[in-house]
Amino acid sequence: MNANEVLLELERLGSDQTKRIFLNHGAKEPFFGVKVGDMKSILKKIKHDHALAMALYDTGNSDAMYLAGMFADSKKISKAELQAWVRKAPWQMICEYTVPWVASESPFGWELGMEWIDADEEQVATSGWITLGNCLALRADEAIDGSVVLALLERIRTGVHSERNRVRYCMNGFVISVGTYYLPLADKAMEIAREIGKVSVDQGGTACKVPFAPDYISAVISKGNAGKKRKTVRC
Repeated sequence: MNANEVLLELERLGSDQTKRIFLNHGAKEPFFGVKVGDMKSILKKIKHDHALAMALYDTGNSDAMYLAGMFADSKKISKAELQAWVRKAPWQMICEYTVPWVASESPFGWELGMEWIDADEEQVATSGWITLGNCLALRADEAIDGSVVLALLERIRTGVHSERNRVRYCMNGFVISVGTYYLPLADKAMEIAREIGKVSVDQGGTACKVPFAPDYISAVISKGNAGKKRKTVRC
């Protein structure tokens, strides 16, 4: 399949109902409103075609951009291309899922995440925090500098409630990632999670909720899954 053929298939799969839901969550035109589950039927036909993924992302269509993140080759994408991706991400489905998925599985994940969290643009900063959290889920503890993770936790402890809206959400997610995937600082993450308490995020009138970090971490521990790494963060 080429990019035009994929766009036609996405248009066929789109629905007004799904489009309204995405718009309510902050989606930006153009897009068709395709459910993620329905995208997987296209994914089976595409399999591995990195050039196609890059072409789909460049269309600027949110459905195509999300689909691109499901199969882009993180070993082939360059740092410059990831920088372009994060700047083009139009809303949270792309900047908090698509971009961090591919970035964190690339050789540049940690480096880019550390750069992006300091960005003036809110969507870039959110990509940074999610990318770093994904790196914790993917990489061996020994490959991660604990002093840096500790400094990030302290930054969240003192600044999360004064941060921008979606950045607050993603900082809370980073604390959860430390508590569930990075055992050397899991206890510290729980301590900070309890200290910061409930993180307030404007969800735009949707039913979405912000995970309460202490409860989330405790649930993972109770299931015996603390510290278990993932092979991929994509879904």
